[in-house]
Amino acid sequence: MNRTVLITGCSTGIGRALAQAFNKKGDTVIATARRLESLDELKAQGCETESLDVTNADSIDQLVKHIEARHGHIDILINNAGIATMGPMAEIPADKLRQQFETNVIAPTVMVQQCLPLLRQSQQAMIINIGSISGVLTTPFAGPYCASKAAIHSISEAMRLELAPFGIRVVTVQPGGIQSNFGENASADVAEWLDENSLYAPIRNGIMARANASQDKATPAEEFARTLVQSVEKDSSSTWNIGHGSRLYPFIARWLPQATRTRVMSRKFSLAKL
Repeated sequence: MNRTVLITGCSTGIGRALAQAFNKKGDTVIATARRLESLDELKAQGCETESLDVTNADSIDQLVKHIEARHGHIDILINNAGIATMGPMAEIPADKLRQQFETNVIAPTVMVQQCLPLLRQSQQAMIINIGSISGVLTTPFAGPYCASKAAIHSISEAMRLELAPFGIRVVTVQPGGIQSNFGENASADVAEWLDENSLYAPIRNGIMARANASQDKATPAEEFARTLVQSVEKDSSSTWNIGHGSRLYPFIARWLPQATRTRVMSRKFSLAKL
């Protein structure tokens, strides 16, 4: 059955791969990103492409009205758009913190609120919120990102309970390391403000290692997307762990003693050198 699938953050990585995977299944894919030109390849492949800034209420409203006029409903909403703010908590600029939570927590919540009338028009309505194993296992120099993903996990669970009476299924995805521009973007972001005056300047390489950690043995985005599309049809659980480390790290967070985790992370991210 053809489904209308709205996906945010499709310019690269997971979002792009998801758009391609659902498109190959014959679904009507509405792929979105801030820069419309970044979606040209998806448009050529048959996806509908629309400009969307998930942190701008007017942009969301305009998109929802367009979808309503053209399709009348949304079957699957995938909240994928997100950013990663890295660096030591004691020094991260306040505007970076606000941007982190505005994009990763508030924006997907507003997307659900705005899309809810169209989701209620579907007989197979589903919301998929892309979280992260970083929301389960907190690591040094990724505090804002870890916190934002932990928050979206909790919000997603609340949505699951609250929207079930209306026949809307809500799933939280906790990806492991997925091949993308994540590390490159995170490194560039922290490099903008972390200078030689930082308390952590002597271990700058450790901070950069955390920014790029997700790309170590990362699962190809296409493989992640194929698994997610299959899960939509076959997996009735409310949390999906997909990708490298997606099951190991939650296990570590639950069962490895805190003192042991502290020693391991201090060595891995050079904190023991301070």
